[in-house]
Amino acid sequence: MGSENLSQDTLAEQLLELAIKSGAEAAEVYESRSLSRPVFFEANRLKQLETSQSEGTALRLWQNGRPGLTVAYGSVPAQVMVEKALALSQLNQPETVELGSNFQPSYPDLGESVPIEVLVDWGKEAIALIRDVYPDVVCNSDWECDVETTRLVNTKGLDCHYTDTTLSCYISAEWVRGDDFLSVSDGQTKRSKLYPQKLANQILQRLIWARENVSSPTGRVPILFTSKAADMLWGTVQAALNGKQVLEVASPWAERLGYPVMASSLTLYQDPQAGPYSCPFDDEGTPTQSLVFIQNGTLQHFYSDRTTGRDLGTDTTGNGFRPGLGSYPTPELFNFLIQPGSASLLDLIQQLDDGLIVDQMLGSGGSISGDFSINVDLGYRVQNGHVIGRVKDTMVAGNVYTALKQLVTLGGDADWNGSCYTPSLIVEGLSTTGRSN
Repeated sequence: MGSENLSQDTLAEQLLELAIKSGAEAAEVYESRSLSRPVFFEANRLKQLETSQSEGTALRLWQNGRPGLTVAYGSVPAQVMVEKALALSQLNQPETVELGSNFQPSYPDLGESVPIEVLVDWGKEAIALIRDVYPDVVCNSDWECDVETTRLVNTKGLDCHYTDTTLSCYISAEWVRGDDFLSVSDGQTKRSKLYPQKLANQILQRLIWARENVSSPTGRVPILFTSKAADMLWGTVQAALNGKQVLEVASPWAERLGYPVMASSLTLYQDPQAGPYSCPFDDEGTPTQSLVFIQNGTLQHFYSDRTTGRDLGTDTTGNGFRPGLGSYPTPELFNFLIQPGSASLLDLIQQLDDGLIVDQMLGSGGSISGDFSINVDLGYRVQNGHVIGRVKDTMVAGNVYTALKQLVTLGGDADWNGSCYTPSLIVEGLSTTGRSN
């Protein structure tokens, strides 16, 4: 299952050899294997232990400049894949063949695998800590150790691979009080150890805040997005930084390089060495790199794959990734970080005279236009620097770009949401509507 087994597999070499013999002028093979060991808790009790394994191979070749892509899962005859890819290539228009050459064959796994017994103990500990304080709460949870191996080989001599081990957990606490239903959830993604006590304390804090239901503020009030909820804002920003959107003039920042685009306290960057995920090279075989996109509010860079970088005249930034095994590489981000401030979440709350905390949302964020309207699934009202209770039937609307220009404060409580590392933050310029109790 490790990188050694993948690098010793001969299917990739067979595919490349057969592709060239069959008339292709260039080819690449992308191999992905994963091993997952999830542990599930339901209604406060251990329910299920699983082990799931998957293996996929994607062959991309060019014949007369026309690309053909085919995917297989598990074992498959090399000849069948080559013939299918060649047939599909006849349906596509010719393109420039852009393949990377070898730079470094393998990379260390920065994570550590954890036995299932440890995952079970962590899950039991977190649930017990929550129910010791709130015995009526019903907890569901899953704890997981994932090992993923990626290998990329092509006819220009590229042959590189890496294995990435990550640990993750998620817990939800459901509290029924008569006709009132409350669900609080949170999670972690780490390298070698998860922290059930910290996770339980985050859930408990939110249950304490939700003891009372209160009326929602209305109109334009400061909004505090927790680190869990702030990810909604950054999805729009990531789209605006995409070189493909710049080429299509869909990004509002297409002509703004070197100009301020958000509050001067914001610095946004990517770092392949940071966080719980490894990514030493992208899905085109280009080494990934640290890159500052926005420095103190000023736009510095966009991100791109090989094709987009060439069209922009900037070269690739090592951000060519496949949305799925059967997809062509396209510009995507990884390990996207927002440089945090120094204030704790409680410090941020104390800054609000009358405001709203958004912690969980229903639906997705805005499009690349930045406009959005979300239902607050879990939110709290703040008055005079104190949380006075939970709000229900509340909506927040506005524009992401406008809000980030009116940033009030960045928190120092940054955490990972997938591959986005973001702190809590307070913004203005958003409109709130809600039910009055």
